[in-house]
Order: sequence, then structure tokens, then C-alpha cells
Amino acid sequence: MKEKVYEYLRTIPKGKVVTYGQIAEYLGNKKLSRTVGNILHSNPDGDKYPCYKVVDRNGRLSEHYTFGGIEKQKEKLEKDGITVENYRVDLDKYRYDNF
Repeated sequence: MKEKVYEYLRTIPKGKVVTYGQIAEYLGNKKLSRTVGNILHSNPDGDKYPCYKVVDRNGRLSEHYTFGGIEKQKEKLEKDGITVENYRVDLDKYRYDNF
């Protein structure tokens, strides 16, 4: 399952985000959102597998972003052209809907 999550991360285009639930749905079970979060927390390579592009169902960033915390996640998203306000992104504008 880890490999599927990590490979999915590589499909998210620049300027787009996904939710934990979207990844869980991709895996075939919407109830796996927490499992997805745990997998992302053990991400071996944040550059190869861009987990900074994952937000919660309300567009909120992760306070526990593995590679530097919420400020680093915000910085990476903004570098991708995503507007972050109050540590939240507009899912209507930035969500990647590929399935």
C-alpha cells in the first residue's frame, strides 16, 4: 500500500493538491484516510514523493508536516503557485480531480 500512495503523489501536477480522503479512495477504501496520513508521515523522500501537496478535507495544511512543519508546507505550496490563507487552500480552485 505504501508504494501505491507514494506513486500516487508523483501524479499530482504542480499547482494542485489532494486530500487524504482522495488518496484513500484511490486505494479503494475511503476509510483509510488515517492510514494514508501515517504512510505520509514515514515518507522516505519528500522531493521524490511530494507529500506537501496533501491537505485535509477542508484544505487545511498539516501541523505535523514531516519535512519541516506547517510553515515549510506552506512555503512549498506557495512556490507551486498555490495561495495559502490561514494555513488553508481553496479546494475548489486547487484540488486535483483525476478520477
